[in-house]
Amino acid sequence: MPTAATPWMPRRESHSEWLDVRGLRLHVRRWPCTGARKLFLLHGWMDVSASFHFLVDALADDWDVIAPDLRGFGESAWSADSYLFAHYLSDLDALLQAYSPDEPVRLVGHSLGGNLVCMYAGVRPNRVRAVASLDAFGLRDAAPADAPGRLEKWLHQLREPERFRCYPDFSGLARQLRFENPRLSPERAEFLARHVGEEDGLGGVIRAADPAHKHVSPALYRFAETAAVWRRIAAPVLAVLADDTALLERLGLTRDEVSARLAVIPDVQLATLRDCGHNLHLERPADLAALLQTFFDTR
Repeated sequence: MPTAATPWMPRRESHSEWLDVRGLRLHVRRWPCTGARKLFLLHGWMDVSASFHFLVDALADDWDVIAPDLRGFGESAWSADSYLFAHYLSDLDALLQAYSPDEPVRLVGHSLGGNLVCMYAGVRPNRVRAVASLDAFGLRDAAPADAPGRLEKWLHQLREPERFRCYPDFSGLARQLRFENPRLSPERAEFLARHVGEEDGLGGVIRAADPAHKHVSPALYRFAETAAVWRRIAAPVLAVLADDTALLERLGLTRDEVSARLAVIPDVQLATLRDCGHNLHLERPADLAALLQTFFDTR
């Protein structure tokens, strides 16, 4: 049986804070730096705020970093039965009102979080100073004819709740994380497993998230609606893409289609991280930190 690696240890420690959003308790991870500029980090689907530890360690120390666990992930409370994109948007609005009510913010988001920060920047353009979007470009357009089947499937999933795969221990989950992210070191995988996973009370380990996230969305995705919001973004945007096209292939998108989508943002700068998969913040945190530092230092 494989021997577990010694978990990686962070250079900068974080602490937990809590925010009540319309009766839902959200966990907020913070790497404080008194008097420093605030930087808000939003994670992706099936991820947690702690996965930004590698990135934060690679950034200069003059940032007050704030990263929530999105609802239904990590230590944040679960929704009653469904998760809609608009819920995440309203949670972000509440978070920024609590932590930066009077000052335009700098936002970084990965995947789901990247789509979230770009949408927010278009919905509330006066609240955002600068945005970095990490491998986020929306979903494949759904056809109107998909609506009946999608709604039927959603109703069925509400009756038959989803379950997560169970791992024998945290090291088992760490091995799965390395399978999903081949450039992730064993030490970092062991560290991350203890944050994205939790004991199931039966001797195993499962993902620290609400299985309802596996439900299909009852709403169809239409990029035309997203584009209408993106065109309202007033802040400069850095869009960082991974050169690995595995995610694009799963979504049925091409690199040219992604570039065309991002081009609707009025002030956008594109960058690509080489030899990197979708989880840029896990696989290339130092290279990503250098891009972000340069982009935000003048904004």
